[in-house]
Amino acid sequence: MMPSLTQIAVVVILVVLLFGRGKISSLMGDLAKGIKSFKKGMASDVTEDTEPKNISEENKDSNNPNDKE
Repeated sequence: MMPSLTQIAVVVILVVLLFGRGKISSLMGDLAKGIKSFKKGMASDVTEDTEPKNISEENKDSNNPNDKE
């Protein structure tokens, strides 16, 4: 059963009355900043890994306990 338009309007009015417009807009601003920083972090991770790594050679060096430097 889908909520009707009047039910949605009543819920929106109650939320605005409880939290106020200022609090809701600041929450949305914080959410937008979080999304932007997440996207920025994901973009920087992709650019750092441009050169493929050879994992097998790294594991050979680290798994040999007899080879001390």
